[in-house]
Amino acid sequence: MPLTLHTIQPAKGSKTSTKRLGRGIGSARGKTSGRGMKGQGARSGGKSGAMIKGLRQMLLRVPKSRGFKSHKIQPVALNLSVLSKMTETLITPKTLKAAGLIEQTKLGVKLLGDGEAKPSMLVRGCSVTEGARKKIEAAGGKIE
Repeated sequence: MPLTLHTIQPAKGSKTSTKRLGRGIGSARGKTSGRGMKGQGARSGGKSGAMIKGLRQMLLRVPKSRGFKSHKIQPVALNLSVLSKMTETLITPKTLKAAGLIEQTKLGVKLLGDGEAKPSMLVRGCSVTEGARKKIEAAGGKIE
């Protein structure tokens, strides 16, 4: 059969009609609509579910989350001590990924000053903290 506007149909079983409650004794959920006879659960707005089952006490015990958490994407932080294990002197996000030190390059890389810098290290395309900059330049390296 060709696919035209009048032959398009939803997948079988994807469209089900909603269950109609309280539509007479002969229906599946007639008269009391599955709520039982009397009591709080039978009334509208009654039996507030989780609040009755002790959720309120649990929520009161959980400390409130205060403060501010930034959703700004942060670069991957690497210490100079990790870089000293690399054999290459050119440090770029691509060479760090090839060495297996970072997983992705799109977030950027930031070099931190913990550890010692290798001599003649050339850093390109990475942001550098002030402490790391001093150590790299003191060891005879360059930052571009």
